[in-house]
Amino acid sequence: MTAAALLQSVLASLPEILVITGACILLILGEFVRKGQEHLLVWASIAVVLSAALATLLLAGEVRPAYTGMFVADRFAVFFKFVFYLATILTFLLSRKYADIEGIGSSEYYVLLLFTLSGMMIMASATDLLSIYVGLELMVLCTYVLTGFLRKERRSNEAALKYVILGAVSTGIFLYGVSLVYGLTGTTQLNAMAQAATGDRLDPGLLLAVVFIVAGLVFKIGAVPFHMWVPDVYEGAPTTVTAFMSVGPKAAGFAVILRVFLNPLVAASDAWIVVAVIAVVTMALGSFVALVQDNFKRLLAYSSIAHAGFAILGVVAGGEDGIASVMFYLLIYAFMNLGIFGAVIMMRNGNSSGEVIDDYAGFAKPHPVLALLMLLYLFSLAGIPPTAGFFAKFYVLSALVERGFVALAVIAVLLSAVAAYFYIRVVMVIYMREPQRVFEPALTPSVRATLAFTAAGTIGIGLFPAWFLRLAQSSVFGG
Repeated sequence: MTAAALLQSVLASLPEILVITGACILLILGEFVRKGQEHLLVWASIAVVLSAALATLLLAGEVRPAYTGMFVADRFAVFFKFVFYLATILTFLLSRKYADIEGIGSSEYYVLLLFTLSGMMIMASATDLLSIYVGLELMVLCTYVLTGFLRKERRSNEAALKYVILGAVSTGIFLYGVSLVYGLTGTTQLNAMAQAATGDRLDPGLLLAVVFIVAGLVFKIGAVPFHMWVPDVYEGAPTTVTAFMSVGPKAAGFAVILRVFLNPLVAASDAWIVVAVIAVVTMALGSFVALVQDNFKRLLAYSSIAHAGFAILGVVAGGEDGIASVMFYLLIYAFMNLGIFGAVIMMRNGNSSGEVIDDYAGFAKPHPVLALLMLLYLFSLAGIPPTAGFFAKFYVLSALVERGFVALAVIAVLLSAVAAYFYIRVVMVIYMREPQRVFEPALTPSVRATLAFTAAGTIGIGLFPAWFLRLAQSSVFGG
């Protein structure tokens, strides 16, 4: 690699370098932060993310390939990176009070979140299966530790152990698919794979490799049949970590899926029926199992599974509209899901955890504004107009119908109606039940700011969906 090429590569990956460097510095400086000054770690972490966001914005004007074709800075990566930045900054704000209550406010907590962010950023820009694997492992290794961060709680330890075991299996499956691709094509770069995948029918061996890679990536987004870890991890992990994992790593997984399967392996048409079946079964399982949940975090876990299935339908639709609909969906999902998890986090005060649905009984009477915000998030998750969640689902369905998948669109609508029930059930508990006790939520300025921002995003995108959809469309593989 020449000096000019190295400089170009460093410049293209400057946001990732800033995040990793900032995390390393924060790890060292964290040893000098005194007890009671943990809030400094929050603001330092946010400053690191904002510096990376500024660098990303400055590099957004052109496509910048790097590291001999293994990495690229383009509009597609920029779009996803800003979703990651949004999720990370809001998680830091939600952690300000929650980390103190749970006793997890050490520098390692914020450093691990930053390293997870860097892994997701690499995944969004990776154009080689090996660089995808590097970003993937950097992300998941950190989330394994974050899941078990409540070291004194048995369920947190159990969730981390399950996550590690299942994650290792999925990684092995993914790597086996990569090895098959390399053996059959002699390359792991996505563009070179595109040339090998041309033709009327895909080579059976390459199709098998596709199946293994799909299985490895489907695990990361929590889709059936690799969803088993999601409910236990969502329940056992600290709620701030759960909020982050429900948005950031899921979006990173979809970024890789879109790059891998809607660009180089588009010729593998025989595989789309498998993806369609995964989408439908994922929506069905998430929707029906959520109906019987009494734990709010487990309900949101199955909700996350159902939403993953719905987003996969955009992958099935394919084309620019399908890709843009998935990107648009994930942006909206970040706002509404972080908002509802922010509501759960504000309930962690005193002996209350906010994890049981009955904890919200009659919540609207003493706290009408907060109850209205929860109503907004829940209606958006259910896809009820005129919230942003409605338009997220609408554009995915539109992409399906335009590509002729009318039956899939009908099934998605019916399953969305099932999913709406368990969201409305929580609304009924909030508004129709009598309060069981007097309770004051843990509302700090940072939590208030997060709830206000996510509510504004949920309403704003619902009022002006076309502008945000055009933003996603202009970001499809460089625009």
